[in-house]
Amino acid sequence: MVSKRFSSTAVSLAVPLACVAAIGGIVTAHAQEVENTGGLEEVIVTAQRRAESINDVGLSIQAFGAAALEALRVDDVKDLTTVVPSFTVSQSYQGVPTYTLRGIGFNTINLSATSTVGTYVDEVAYAYPIMNTGPLMDLERVEVLKGPQGTLYGRNTTAGLINFVTAKPTSEFQAGVTADVGNYETVNAGGYVSGPLSERVQMRIAVRGEQSGEGWQESNSRDETLGEIKRYGVRGSLAMQPTDSTHIDLSATWWKNEADTVAGQGIGFTPATASSPFNAPGLVSYIAANQPSDATDADWAPESRRASDIGTGLGLSGPLREDNPFTAVKLRLDQELTDSMKLVSLTSYNEFERNALSDWSGAPYEILLQNTVGKIESLAEDFHLEGETERMNWLVGAYYANDKILDSNRTLLGQNANVSLIRTVGQPLLATPFNCCGYTSAQLSQAFRTYVDEGHIETTTWSVFANADWRLTDALKLTTGVRYTEDKQEYRGCSRDFNGNMLPNVNVVNRALYFQAYGVFAAPITEGQCNTFDPVAGSFGEIVSTLDEDNVSWRVALDWAPVDGTLLYTSVSRGAKAGTTPINAANLARQNAPVRQELLTAYEIGTKSTLANQTVQANLSVFFYDYEDKQISTYFADPIYTALTRLDNLPESNAYGVDADLTWQPVDGFTIAGAVLWLQTEVEDYVGTNAAGQPQNYDGAEFIYSPEWQGSLSFIYDRPVTSGLALQMTLNGRYQTESNTIFEDIDLYKIPSYATVNASIGLRSVDDRWSFTLWSRNALDEYYWSAVASNANVVVRFPSPPRTYGATFGINF
Repeated sequence: MVSKRFSSTAVSLAVPLACVAAIGGIVTAHAQEVENTGGLEEVIVTAQRRAESINDVGLSIQAFGAAALEALRVDDVKDLTTVVPSFTVSQSYQGVPTYTLRGIGFNTINLSATSTVGTYVDEVAYAYPIMNTGPLMDLERVEVLKGPQGTLYGRNTTAGLINFVTAKPTSEFQAGVTADVGNYETVNAGGYVSGPLSERVQMRIAVRGEQSGEGWQESNSRDETLGEIKRYGVRGSLAMQPTDSTHIDLSATWWKNEADTVAGQGIGFTPATASSPFNAPGLVSYIAANQPSDATDADWAPESRRASDIGTGLGLSGPLREDNPFTAVKLRLDQELTDSMKLVSLTSYNEFERNALSDWSGAPYEILLQNTVGKIESLAEDFHLEGETERMNWLVGAYYANDKILDSNRTLLGQNANVSLIRTVGQPLLATPFNCCGYTSAQLSQAFRTYVDEGHIETTTWSVFANADWRLTDALKLTTGVRYTEDKQEYRGCSRDFNGNMLPNVNVVNRALYFQAYGVFAAPITEGQCNTFDPVAGSFGEIVSTLDEDNVSWRVALDWAPVDGTLLYTSVSRGAKAGTTPINAANLARQNAPVRQELLTAYEIGTKSTLANQTVQANLSVFFYDYEDKQISTYFADPIYTALTRLDNLPESNAYGVDADLTWQPVDGFTIAGAVLWLQTEVEDYVGTNAAGQPQNYDGAEFIYSPEWQGSLSFIYDRPVTSGLALQMTLNGRYQTESNTIFEDIDLYKIPSYATVNASIGLRSVDDRWSFTLWSRNALDEYYWSAVASNANVVVRFPSPPRTYGATFGINF
């Protein structure tokens, strides 16, 4: 149910967002009446792997410096969505973030899957979104590059990339601390120290801790909460200049996430279980009586139920919480060879570990709980030469990365309707030859409570690349880039028995059903063995596959600066995303089959204009994406479970739209910034399988998490009120129209239109020695959700947090 307040807020924000494009014309017409004491500051970015003005780069980019990030309270990757509306972050039911940019995303649940949106920290690839779930610390700038990226940065992406640029060591002593207090018993603190260790060595240390002692999700059935936050981290960096031509940048980052996992809100049932007699007693009436009306409504299985052992089905005890450490080490060497040429080596090692306990049941029943255990080790080397001549900037190099991944979980689903179905239909089979091992009725009734999904993946990628900017005339620049990449992924894994709990249902029921479906009398499994069945081999066992692919990504762009302050550009580019192998609850081998790489060809024209005595910056781009083999998570029909999950490729699809942002500084210290995306996405001629296990033609379906309109509007005020005191105020709103979370057009799975508002007000000293701010996120307490998923029984939505508020105090030394 959507509140009237929700609807009215959406309307009130939609009007100013629709006016963003008109502001430029108004400002230009009245430029002579504008009070201007300095104009907008020039924004320097490293989108082309060298420092240059954002207005000189023929590419759609949004960039935010440290001051803007602080004013807008961007403390997490998902906070970027408030100022980059074309970027969305959704949560899968295993807690892995799903990134979508301009409609290009990949709806996976696996921590081992790379994203269509690449994320980088100081040009080091954080290829797996789960690596971005720690605290953001001590940033200098964030750049969001839209469209395929593959000719300059380490790993290919089809949607774009986000580059987090950390603050660097300084040659003079600097230090600062900040502290937050807020509702839900929130206490956050952070700080940094920077300065010289010697004439040629500088250091910087940054720390941040985030903690809340009260959860925001409240159980509908008992006095329990979820949503407590506990994240903390540290980064140390050294800048060294052993000679005038040698520069070394060494940094190490460590953080740990011990926050609660988020519970789903049960809202309905999958097609196969909607009217099933095997639903847990009371579950249907519970879902009907507890439809969520706000973000705090939720429920999960009581610990007394999930922690108990039932026969061989061992329970899962402990808090519903993450336990995820992350370590990253980076070494960059810049060696100047001549006045116009240098060599750059960027070596990195990232290690992420996960041990999380989550409940995705959406109800106080044991429908789906998981202990997710994983590890990612990623070693990479980026080596290139770069130089310039009077008319050209050029770069050539090579990249190599090796990732070793364990992605696994132990699942608990003792009251899932599908489990009850197997236990019930299997009882008569105990008296047949399929009962190989004398299982009893009691053993079967306690079976299929728990099992393990496990995948071991090793990925190797290497590439060679070249890029050049050719200055054809003073006003005309041609950019050309190309990269050849080879990706190899080796996989072995399966769903396997745990403690003998899968043996009765697999050896009796599954063997009987597979004999009926495939005419194969498979050998039984023993304790700990794989229970994934391969109909071709006619046996249960580990699935092994190798995905070996190559691609050529490229970009050609033409930039024209007809007058000072105006850039017109057009580009054609191709990007790729490597193929991947899923880790599913795999009943059949087909569920863990890999999908091939996807390719996206982008056509874009745009303009960047600085207007009204440098008080207005207006950017506009129009794009068309021709998509080949888009990777999706979908189903195939199954005689036992109706529909089973798998990955697939959409042969053809497309997206197109208009992306615009505008920044206006009517007076010094007051900035208005707006951004808007109009987007159309379409699947072409694809016949797949729906959640009911039936064939369905998806021709014309829109992409998931791809609303037609997305927009944001920010007001930032920071002006002195006395000779030593300045007033700071920020108001930020974001709005998006309805979007789908699956390719089918079903209301249960939709995300309705919603709008959010964030606000802050504070004082600071003019010399920036101290600041005090009162703030609120989701200030109007809107109820909205970022994702909808199913656990093969209950359909659940994942709400975003309700209103939070607090105060921040900062001191700089």
